[in-house]
This record gives sequence, structure tokens and C-alpha cells, in this order.
Amino acid sequence: MSEPAGINLGDLINVTPLKEGRDVLEPKVEQLMGKLRRLQQGKRDLEEEIKEIISVSDLLQEELTTLRTEAYKLEGIHKEKEELCRKLQFQCEESEQDAVRYLKQNKKREELLEQYRWEIQEYKLKQRKQRMKFENQLHQLIEKHKSLHSVFTPERLSDEIASAENTKRQLLSAEQIKLSQLHRLNEELDEMEKERQPEKTAAETQE
Repeated sequence: MSEPAGINLGDLINVTPLKEGRDVLEPKVEQLMGKLRRLQQGKRDLEEEIKEIISVSDLLQEELTTLRTEAYKLEGIHKEKEELCRKLQFQCEESEQDAVRYLKQNKKREELLEQYRWEIQEYKLKQRKQRMKFENQLHQLIEKHKSLHSVFTPERLSDEIASAENTKRQLLSAEQIKLSQLHRLNEELDEMEKERQPEKTAAETQE
């Protein structure tokens, strides 16, 4: 800190003597009074500067307290956001796992549906072959009865025809049973497709 204007300690030490040649040099009263006034003024100036410094220090201390309070609040907010971020990350990972699980399940069901479709097509083809074979056998049987009409008696011919009709009814009944089973398989396939549709929509939504 610089010395107040008008104060010089050297002036207080190097006092101009009143008279030369004496053992003790006495300063002039006016000079001492002037220097005293300057010292008093310097003291007042120093006191004012000290008050200003104290005032500034108090303000700085208040600002520091405010900054510490804000820092504490921001730290709390930061911790809350970190916790929220962890929760969201966990939920995101769970959603991803659910989506992967749904996709795997849908893939298995699609493979199963494709297998059912293939089995149904194979069954239809088999039924078609059996029907063609039956029709061929029936046609051969009818032709055989026609060729043997002259050999068998009317009574015998009627028995053979009745037996052929009975065989035909049995084959038709077996065919109806197979067709009923095929219809039931188609219904089960439709039900599985309907059950799969909401899960497929949910998986697409997760993506």
C-alpha cells in the first residue's frame, strides 16, 4: 500500500533546527504541527482504505458463500441426473433384450408355421395321389365287373357291386376324416397367426 499524499517519514526525522550551535536542536512548532496534521490525515486515509478493504472482503465472502451454495445445488442436480441416466440406460437395455427375445420367438414361430405349411402341402399332395389311386382302382373294378358280367350270375354280380360300393364308402369316409384333420390343421395355423400378430407389432414398435 502506498503512503498517503503529503506524508514523508524523512521529513519527521530530518527536522530543520531553529538555531545552530546548540547541543539540542529544537524544531519549529509550526513545522511540527504541520507534520502532525499530515500524520493525522494519513491515519484517516489509512482507516478509510482499511474500511474499504473490509467492505470489499465482506462482499467477496458473501459471493463465495453464494457460489458454494450454488455449487452444492448443482452437484445435487448432477447426481439426480446421473441416477436418472442410469435408470434410463437400464430400461433401454431391458427393452433391447425384450426386442431380441421377441424376434427370436417370432423367428421360431415363423419356422414352425413354415413347417406346418409344408406338411399341409405334403398332406394335400398325398391325399390327391390317394384319390387318384382310388379312382383308378374303382375304374378298374367297374371295368372288371363289366367284363365278368357274363360269367357271374345276377345274384353274384349284385354282391360284387354291393362290396364295391361298400369299399367306395369306406374310402370316402377315410377321405372325409383326412379332410377334417386338414381343416383342423388350417384352423390351428390361422389361430397361431392371429396370436403372433400382436407380438410382431410390439416387436416392430420396440425397434
